Amino acid sequence: MDFSSAIPTFVITLREGVEATLVVGIVLAYLKKAGKSRFNPWVYAGIGVGIALSALVGVLFTQIILSLGTANQKYAPVIEPLLEGIFSVLAIAMLSWMLLWMTQQAKLMKGQVEDSVTAALQQESSAGWAIFGLILVAVLREGFETVLFVVAKFQQGWVPALGAVMGMGTAVAIGILLFKWGVRINLRLFFMAMGVLLLLIVAGLVVMALGHFDTAVASLAGMDRKSEGLCIFYERFVKNPSCILGPKVWDLSRVLPDDRFPGVLLNALFGYTQRLFLVQAIAYGLFILSIGTLYFRSLGIPLPFRSFKPGRY
Repeated sequence: MDFSSAIPTFVITLREGVEATLVVGIVLAYLKKAGKSRFNPWVYAGIGVGIALSALVGVLFTQIILSLGTANQKYAPVIEPLLEGIFSVLAIAMLSWMLLWMTQQAKLMKGQVEDSVTAALQQESSAGWAIFGLILVAVLREGFETVLFVVAKFQQGWVPALGAVMGMGTAVAIGILLFKWGVRINLRLFFMAMGVLLLLIVAGLVVMALGHFDTAVASLAGMDRKSEGLCIFYERFVKNPSCILGPKVWDLSRVLPDDRFPGVLLNALFGYTQRLFLVQAIAYGLFILSIGTLYFRSLGIPLPFRSFKPGRY
């Protein structure tokens, strides 16, 4: 059995899980310092409910895809890849936003969380519920991103979900090392490395999403003559047929197939495909250039092309 598809969800869940773990650790440490450890069960309840709701959302989304696909067998070849493409776009948007937002908010996290706990404790009778809500939102925020990514890889079965479970377990272990055993970890370097890896994984998801949309449009176009015009590139590039993705950039099916190692690993991590089309290549490059630039700027890392000034040689 191929477990390579578990790696991207492991990376994403590990990164997002460590963020949630930091929030939980800060809250527990603050409650201990304030002599309010009796509220710890509310923290654990928030964690449990958040994980359960995230899993439930994932199951519901999967059932929606299955139900819509089986409701009309004729259009199943169109509906399933179309929904997977839509969920891929949602995952791309959410993961990109969180990558940039968390990088900007990292320095302020501890103070913001402690301020939220202070405000919660001042609510007296409802303090427990306020702390529960704080933890629940933190876990749901990170869990929802992972759920969208797993659903976007619906066709790969349960293996991506296994990667999510492993990532969650590793994140919890890191939290224990940090807050219980006092082990020092360079979190800045950790998040920087995870951020770069996440950037490449999401860029691969861009390629995959376009592939899903191409499959859906091609299936629809093949059903009747009225829909044939949807494949705007097929007639122009007969030798390299693609419906909406333009001509092929490469065909490495004989050299580096994406269903065998190491192609299968590159496919799982970075969205490598043995047949890459022009629209996919352009979208990949634009995503890396735009989101990558914003990400490295948020880290305060100077970019080589920023120092270039026209007219100076």
